[in-house]
Amino acid sequence: MEVILLERVGNLGQMGDVVNVKPGFARNYLIPQNKALRATEKNRRHFEEQWSQLEAANLTQKSEAEKVSAKLEGLMVTLIRQAGDTGQLYGSVNARDIAGEVTEAGFTINRQQVKLAQPIKALGLHRIRIDLHSEVSAGVIANVARSQEEAKLQAKTGKAVISSDGEERIAEEEAARKAALEAEKLFEEGAAPSAEELMEDAAGENAATQAAEKAAGGKADAGEETSGEEAAAEKVEKEEAGDN
Repeated sequence: MEVILLERVGNLGQMGDVVNVKPGFARNYLIPQNKALRATEKNRRHFEEQWSQLEAANLTQKSEAEKVSAKLEGLMVTLIRQAGDTGQLYGSVNARDIAGEVTEAGFTINRQQVKLAQPIKALGLHRIRIDLHSEVSAGVIANVARSQEEAKLQAKTGKAVISSDGEERIAEEEAARKAALEAEKLFEEGAAPSAEELMEDAAGENAATQAAEKAAGGKADAGEETSGEEAAAEKVEKEEAGDN
């Protein structure tokens, strides 16, 4: 679907550009958000007539957004959530949650302005981008903690509050992950043995073990036979001595 952009839209174009987008994207986002119009002849003429006014309005909105951005930049909002020892949340923090906290702090925004790639699922400080205008944004900090006390400590140290046991588990999981990645890399480069080679090596080790056990068993049998012969010889000597 062809649309006329009423403002700059990232990865699409500048105000006044006619671009081709997916129908769903146009109907569900661009048009309802007044960011574009269907590229009909009527709308083309209307846009050309309103160009100067739209440009002036856009500049005004941009100027206002820049003022808000200067005040909003670096704002820290606290979100209290339950979490485990490793810092993983029992749930998540989404764009709506962050928009609500920022609005409570005195900056009216909606969840569409919160640019969150995926919900937050761990304790700590998370920097989030807030789009105030197509050309203006600000960064806020989402302080996700289990309590207000932990939130204060996280704000001071810049690190998530995690128990020592949790840190050890995280370290072990990270070490295991790195080892797995390294093994995979070596295998792809041909520096690691294949599954067949590992099986052959295992079979060889088993055969060697069996041979060693057999040899040890043979020595033990030979030792037992020697001991028997020596005992018989001693018995004969004693009997001869008795006869004499």
